Amino acid sequence: MRSLSIGATGMLAQQTNVEVISNNIANMNTTAYAKRRAEFNDLLYQNIRRPGAQSSDTGTIVPAGIQLGLGVKTASVYRITTQGSLSSTDNTLDVAVQGKGYFQVTLPSGETAYTRDGSFQLSSTGELVTNDGYTVQPGITIPTDATTVTINASGEVLVKLDGQTAEQNVGQLQLATFANEAGLSAVGNNLLMETAASGAPVVSTPSQPGFGSLLQGYLETSNVDVVSEITELISAQRAYEMNSKVIQTSDEMMSQVNQIK
Repeated sequence: MRSLSIGATGMLAQQTNVEVISNNIANMNTTAYAKRRAEFNDLLYQNIRRPGAQSSDTGTIVPAGIQLGLGVKTASVYRITTQGSLSSTDNTLDVAVQGKGYFQVTLPSGETAYTRDGSFQLSSTGELVTNDGYTVQPGITIPTDATTVTINASGEVLVKLDGQTAEQNVGQLQLATFANEAGLSAVGNNLLMETAASGAPVVSTPSQPGFGSLLQGYLETSNVDVVSEITELISAQRAYEMNSKVIQTSDEMMSQVNQIK
């Protein structure tokens, strides 16, 4: 009774689907969150009668054959990297990326992580850091006597010091892009890590060809569409119920066989 195991694989696949959808909904207000989508593949087929096999010694060919599927499996959970909406915060240190690119962050281990979350803050020494206190590369320090801080579209960090009229450049933010953004590994805290699937980062200043520009005083919101996610959730629930019905029906059929005397 293959349908028992086939139904079980379907239930497991839809359970994964619901978990992915629930994570999207949970992060609908997470800054720069990119929604995920579960993708599925059918399992190997059992060939009872192989298509194209010879059916006689005269060379006649089986036109279709008999192939019985063994169920479904989760192939991947794909990250959809479309641009989220930009929300005005009026916070000087909030920066949104318009277009492609990730900010580079130095972790305590010395590794470089990547994020589109531009809700930056200042450390006790005036250094530009993330919400967790990780340094934003290349390491920019805002003087304590700065009266205004300006981050332009090209990533230049300009400050106006007390008693001065001209702005002073104190650093240059950079962006990194990847050949396959979906191949980045999520490690939590809005951070992503380079993998063999993502390829090596290409680093340049914002507003260059192939790189996004920066917008001060804004943050990128999640690209989760709640209405779409709820629709997908209902669809996954119905699919889960149908697969459970397959198992129930198969069990009833086996019961009928056992009752034959």
